[in-house]
Amino acid sequence: MIGNIMEGPLWEARNWAASEGAGSIHDDTTAEELGFRGGTVPGDVHMNQFPPMLVKLFGHKWFEKGHLSLNFKNATTDREKVKVIVDIPKPDASQTNVRMEREDGLLVCSGTAGLGSHNFSALQTQNLRPCEPKELRILNKLYPGMSLGQYEVFVSADKQIDRFDAGLISDPLECYKDSSLFGGILPAPCTVIEYLWGYPIQTIGPYIEESVGLFGAIEIAFHNGPFFLNQNYQLQSEVICVGQSPQTEYVWYKTNALDTSERTIASMIMQGRTMKASSKAYQ
Repeated sequence: MIGNIMEGPLWEARNWAASEGAGSIHDDTTAEELGFRGGTVPGDVHMNQFPPMLVKLFGHKWFEKGHLSLNFKNATTDREKVKVIVDIPKPDASQTNVRMEREDGLLVCSGTAGLGSHNFSALQTQNLRPCEPKELRILNKLYPGMSLGQYEVFVSADKQIDRFDAGLISDPLECYKDSSLFGGILPAPCTVIEYLWGYPIQTIGPYIEESVGLFGAIEIAFHNGPFFLNQNYQLQSEVICVGQSPQTEYVWYKTNALDTSERTIASMIMQGRTMKASSKAYQ
């Protein structure tokens, strides 16, 4: 603790998505062709460093009613060291500002985290800058309110435990592997996103064609948690907004995870960016 902030330890973020192969933003050659220093570390990998700090501030109730809402500012490459910095909230505050910095002080991401209502989170209060879909060349078939599908899924803990054992989860918590602590295995942020992003992206994929995408912003929130692994959930996803920046087109979408009683247990807001320079539509 330093003054009014808390700092986490430096961790070497791992680009485990590099195995996706050529054509991905996580591939060195592809990323360098698009102006990056190398294959980028996925944003969800960086999010894994936040929960230990948030549990210190909010307790394990963060896994029941907490949120983490981040905009990604600068990409990192494999094994670059990064740390989490959290503003210490006032005693009556339920939300605080958070960020991640590279070892040299470069801002990687920033946003909010808190407990309870997340109506005033970084992404919930952000101007999403929508545009008419017809103005876009890549994502012009996506539109607000468009369903990205409903999915009945079994959320397995196997991959998370493998990553835990391999040392790939930065600043891991024992509850990511040990079910005896809270009555079930709790998810690292990457596991939440792997499911709540992984299924709707199958619907978005055909619209993106052969262009290269990356995460622009992510929020995960727990509503009636914990979001225990090794259980069945229904995922419901839809488009919130489409827009563009000078270098990208982007789609915002939300996915809810409902339990067998149809209660919303967890949710994710995602901004998926598509690089214009990677698409034939801009060449």
